[in-house]
Order: sequence, then structure tokens, then C-alpha cells
Amino acid sequence: MRKLYIYLLASALVSIVVLGWLIDIFSEQALEVDDNFGWQSTLASGVAKQAAREPVANRSDYITTLSEDYGLAISYKQGDTLAVPSELKAQMLTGKGLILEDQQGFYLLKTNDALLPDYLELRLDKPAEQQSNDAMLTLLFYTGVCTFMWFILSPLARRLSVLTEAAKQFASGNLSARIATDKFTYIKDVELTFNRMASQIDKLLAENKLLASSLSHDIRTPVACLRFGLDAALDEKDIHQVHDILARMENDLDQMEDMLASYLSFATLEQKSHLLNFESTDATPYFVSLVEQIAPKFKSANLQINYEIEPHLFIYADLHWLARAVTNLLSNACDFACGAVLIRVVGDGHEIQIHIEDDGPGIAPQNWHKVFSPFFQEQSHRNRAGKSYGLGLAIVAKVVDWHHGKASVSQSDILGGAKFTLTLPCKAK
Repeated sequence: MRKLYIYLLASALVSIVVLGWLIDIFSEQALEVDDNFGWQSTLASGVAKQAAREPVANRSDYITTLSEDYGLAISYKQGDTLAVPSELKAQMLTGKGLILEDQQGFYLLKTNDALLPDYLELRLDKPAEQQSNDAMLTLLFYTGVCTFMWFILSPLARRLSVLTEAAKQFASGNLSARIATDKFTYIKDVELTFNRMASQIDKLLAENKLLASSLSHDIRTPVACLRFGLDAALDEKDIHQVHDILARMENDLDQMEDMLASYLSFATLEQKSHLLNFESTDATPYFVSLVEQIAPKFKSANLQINYEIEPHLFIYADLHWLARAVTNLLSNACDFACGAVLIRVVGDGHEIQIHIEDDGPGIAPQNWHKVFSPFFQEQSHRNRAGKSYGLGLAIVAKVVDWHHGKASVSQSDILGGAKFTLTLPCKAK
């Protein structure tokens, strides 16, 4: 939008310059009207001489009589009624006199030494050529303004048409419809926002479909177990066996509750994106506190957690949700590490990178693009954590997306296991 404001301002300035140029031309032409009224100036000079020969008290009546007899629009004026600078009053004594202009046309002011301070005023009709020039200048002015506005607004109209067409396609069900941005567009921010909105909607719909599919698939096992347990309990005569069956059924119900709670928590996660509260804070105490919070879990698992945080580094994020993402990764590393986990935080002035590495089995390269998808679990990692449903890393990816960042996974060069990297935009304190 900034580019649009700049171009509109530029067009206004250009229009003002052109208007000034046209006014200059008009003014130059107005100054040349003396040549168009040569005989009127001669006539006014003669009348002024005749009026000067009359007594002062009779001069006004004398000029009125001449005006009526000869059909001239001439009148006698008192000197104190003329409010013009002295330089212009001096022009009334010249041979051509002083020619002024108003909305009706021109009028000639003429006097001589004998008439001073009084003067004669002769109304002059505007020449037809001058009227034609005025109309032409007015037409050219408005034509120029329209041309400049068309030049500026036509690209905007084209880009709005592209935006409208993409919105229609997206509304009709083509969820892949996006706007190909152009570096010359005025509304690049609007186009990028539309693309980001379309991507989020597309991702949300895909997640909802995957959620429904996974839930319907994963819930079948505990439901089947409950059905078999119920049938067995009804057929069993031994009360102790019935109690054992009911205990197993209770475990199945607990599993279903945990599963439903996790799925519903993830399904409602997007509703919290508009509640983000971004703050700026020093990275060192922030990440040290996160490490201290999760340290008991590492201690119980006989794992060592180390950290390397670049000093004097500030982060700008929703501190609650960023902590949720980081602790999810640390908890995930704790589940798969063999002996050590390392968290490194570095920045380059433009972005901040949070690396969380472990010495565990790592993740197969062919699955690196899948690990942040909801409900994905590597076959070799399934059931490693009793209540894992493949949503921890999906939540991490969603939180990073809220911060307009990027989450990725690779192999650690330091510890040899998995290396998760969160890249966030950097903002100064």
C-alpha cells in the first residue's frame, strides 16, 4: 500500500506542476492583451483630455453624456475608490493605460495629470480568441488530470481484477487459487495477505479432514476393546475376572479420553491465533528458565541438557506459545535421546534460529517433510511415549507459522541425532 500512496502523491504533484504551467501560459497571454485594445486606449486618452477641460463638478455628467451619445461603456471614477498599488496607478498615466481583468472581461483605466486623482473606466469585451483560449486551457487541464489519474489507477484496477478473479476461484472450490505477485503492483501487501489467508484456509481444511479421518480410525481400537470387554464381562461368572475385565475397560476409556482431549485441543488451536500477545525480551534468561522448567524430566531420564545462547540477543514473540513450542521439542528430544540434548539460540540481525539437537536415532531423511504434519509418527517411534498421538510437532509448526517463521528438521552435526530448527523474524528491542 505504501507504493500506492507514493504514486498517488506523485500524480498529485505532477498535476499541480502542469496546472502551474497552464496558469503561467494563461498569465502570459493576459499580459499581452494590451495589443488587442490599441484603439480603445487612444479613445480613452482623448476622452480623458476632453474631461480635463471641463470643470471638476461637471466632469462626471460630461462622461455620462458621452457614454450615452456614443454607446461607450465608460464612466468617471473618484480616485479614492481604486484600491491598487501605486505602481499600477502609475500605469494609468501611460499611453496604453492600465488594463485589468475580471470575470466579465477587461476594463481600461486611464487618467492624466489634470484629472488626477480621478480616472476614467472603460469596459472592454473579452476578445473571442481569448475566450477560445480559456476554454481550450480548461479542457486541456481536465484532460491532463484525467490522463494522469488513468495512468496511475489503471494498473491498480488491473490488479484488483486479478484479486477478484482469484477470490472467485477460491470461493468456487479451487483452493489452490493464488495471486502471482508483481513487483510493479501497488497492492502487494493485499495480495500477499490474500495468499497467506488462502494458504491458512487450505491448511485448516486439510487438517480438519485429516483430524476426522484419524479420529475415526484411531478410536476404533479402544471402542472394539470396550465391546469385547463388555461381552466378556456379561458372559463371565467369576466376579474376580469381571473386575479384571472392568479394570481393562477403564484403561481403554482413559485412553479414549486422552485421545479425544488431544484431538479437540489441536482442533481448537487455530481459534487462539488472534489472541497472540507479542513481547520483546532478552533471549538468555527466557531460554534458561525454559531449560530449568523441563530439567526434572531430563534428570529422571538420566539425560544431560546443555544450552548455548548468543548474548545480547532479543526475541520478539508471543512468549507463552513460543515456550509451548520449545518445550514440546525438548520433551520430544527427551523421549528419544540416549544421553544428551543441546539447545542453541543464535541470531544474525534479521532472524533468530533456535536449534534443538539430541543424540538419539534421528529421523529418516525421507520423513523430514512429514514430521510436522498432524498425526504423523515414524513407524520405529510409535508407542515410544505412551500418550503420543503425533500432535506435538504439528503444534510446534502451527505456533511458528503464527510468528511468520519456519520449522525444519535435519541431522545434528554435533550430537548425530535429530536437529529441529525454528527460524523466527528478528525485531530489535
